[in-house]
Amino acid sequence: MNKTIQLQDLGTKDFKETWDYQEQLFKGVLDTKIKNRREAAGLETKNFFLFVEHPHVYTLGKSGDMSNLLLNEDQLKAKGATFYKINRGGDITYHGPGQIVGYPIIDLDNFFTDIHKYLRFLEEVIILTLDEYGLKATRSEGETGVWLDVGTPFARKICAMGVRASRWVTMHGFALNVNANLGYFDNIIPCGIRGKAVSSLNVELGVKEVDEAEVKAKILKHFSKMFEAEFKK
Repeated sequence: MNKTIQLQDLGTKDFKETWDYQEQLFKGVLDTKIKNRREAAGLETKNFFLFVEHPHVYTLGKSGDMSNLLLNEDQLKAKGATFYKINRGGDITYHGPGQIVGYPIIDLDNFFTDIHKYLRFLEEVIILTLDEYGLKATRSEGETGVWLDVGTPFARKICAMGVRASRWVTMHGFALNVNANLGYFDNIIPCGIRGKAVSSLNVELGVKEVDEAEVKAKILKHFSKMFEAEFKK
């Protein structure tokens, strides 16, 4: 089993370009698995982890409802935002500047073959990261992602998640609001969940800006521990 993960920080990159790149890496891992199965080739499958920040974009998952996007095409342009229907699970979400997006493209055969466990591990990585900032984040039953003050009128989501998996290979991932412009969430019903707010780490800490490089380092530390993996650049 290969538990080494190739880390790539793409900086700021267009959503569609990044999606295409994810698909390329995803297909490469799948092709290796298919070759191993057909030819008993015994080839090692690769794992990848992409960090990226997208320009303003809304994405709708396979099970999503278009009515959760509250803007028409002209209004999207006026906001400087784009929109895509994509092949992950979940409903609608927003990506933009000040948000750390992580896309693990990993072969779960190298770790454990359980998608439910995989999602819970992703959530735990973010929960542990936020704990280092003094925030008690939790899960919300039946709602994938990471939340604050669950079970109160002040419940708010700070990290959205949505993944795709085929033959135990994953793509897409999580989006953690760190220094995000929360006004952009007003243009959607986030994740299709009415009446629940969103938040960002800088808002919770009452500061203008949080060091995103520091947050990324903490995410990688906890991901490495949870998955018993080693990152390399």
